[in-house]
Amino acid sequence: MPLSLSRPDLLRTQNFINARWCEGRDGRTLPVSDPALDVTIASVPDSGAADARAAVDAAYAAGPAWRAVPAKQRAQILKRWNALILAHQEDLGRLISREQGKPLAEGRGEVAYAASYVEWFAEEAVRAYGDIIPAPVSGRRMMVLKEPVGVVAAITPWNFPAAMIARKIAPALAAGCTVVAKPAEDTPLTSLALARLAEEAGVPAGVLNIVVASRERAAEVVDVWLADGRVRKITFTGSTPVGKHLARESAGTLKKLSLELGGNAPFIVFDDADLDKAVDGLMAAKFRNGGQTCVSPNRIFVHQLVHDAFVEKLAARVGALKVGPATDPGSQIGPMINERAVQKIERHVRDAIAKGAHAVVGGERHQLGGNYFAPTVLIDVDATMACSCEETFGPVVAINRFSDEMEVIAAANDTPFGLAAYFFSGDVKRIWRLAEALQTGIVGINEGALAAEAAPFGGIKESGYGREGSRYGLDDYMQTKYLCQTL
Repeated sequence: MPLSLSRPDLLRTQNFINARWCEGRDGRTLPVSDPALDVTIASVPDSGAADARAAVDAAYAAGPAWRAVPAKQRAQILKRWNALILAHQEDLGRLISREQGKPLAEGRGEVAYAASYVEWFAEEAVRAYGDIIPAPVSGRRMMVLKEPVGVVAAITPWNFPAAMIARKIAPALAAGCTVVAKPAEDTPLTSLALARLAEEAGVPAGVLNIVVASRERAAEVVDVWLADGRVRKITFTGSTPVGKHLARESAGTLKKLSLELGGNAPFIVFDDADLDKAVDGLMAAKFRNGGQTCVSPNRIFVHQLVHDAFVEKLAARVGALKVGPATDPGSQIGPMINERAVQKIERHVRDAIAKGAHAVVGGERHQLGGNYFAPTVLIDVDATMACSCEETFGPVVAINRFSDEMEVIAAANDTPFGLAAYFFSGDVKRIWRLAEALQTGIVGINEGALAAEAAPFGGIKESGYGREGSRYGLDDYMQTKYLCQTL
């Protein structure tokens, strides 16, 4: 079915470079598909190195003027952008749902979430304070300034096409940086629509540039940015192998990096937990976006004394989830992003069952076919199974039993990743023990919904470094300059 928007000009199908909407330099194109229907809904440029260089040229040329704009004026532009995003929440939500597949209610919610970052960093722009340092000798003044890092290259994933690009672009612009960005090949339309609204809000020419490329040509685009010394920061959300590649290749010009990479989040339910709240928390954390989130619980540990009761409550909730396309207003779980994603989920489930796990709910592709997978609950899962070692990135709950607190802490930390963790307990002393012992950048305590614009989002270990959101997120786009003056 056709993509209908109340503002048709938000459906952009060209690169945005130096305030111009333009085709790719070599004329190659890339289809954008609806994962629910597996039909093409638009065609966008499949850009290459020449487009990537043109974007950097524009961003670098625009840099001096943009960093000289007073912070209050930059904040006003961001506030106008925020207002426009919220004013077009329905259209943007439809774009997200059609190209990414999530239910329309989630698409609308993501738009509001994206806007919250724009609003937050508009307000933080005027609070990029420096310091006055008491001088150790007389006749000297010592000061610290915060300055924009320069040109920022933002590389964003497909699972949250509005929120992820807003979470990177908003702090960069607030800090006085200029941006070149490459959205994921599966979901470029939302990013381009946001660029159109940023243009309308008054973001000057060259300050924000969007270049679209296929998975096959992504390296060609990004390698230009990695090698170019004018690009001073890379911000990336995606897989750990790609993050490691970016870290290695950016070393030649010593760029600053923010890397939000893979996860393998534990979710622990103790015998003293409120089971209804724990089930609510798991449903919120696991089935948002069909399980296609980096902080989605991947390994569920339930104390043996409450295991059966918890599984019974959870299975009833999961079995009642409605699967369907975004066009169905009752849908709670949409399609996976593509066939590759479904194949990975299927491989994980089959591997677990072959090694002794049991499917209480689901366990196979959904009857709708295509890119749909049935919401699934597996029990008797152990650490030898693929679903315990790799991100499943789908609507599969894999449950392990445990009996001892120290045992489950060790199991939760037994992973190279460290993005998020969750646990449910009514014991105050245990809460503080677990909060300190879990090796992750984010911990949910009796809570399944973690993300907020005011909170620092990011991981440790092989889940990356740097933080997005909060006042710490603005610091990641700034550098510290020390001034020493003799009077």
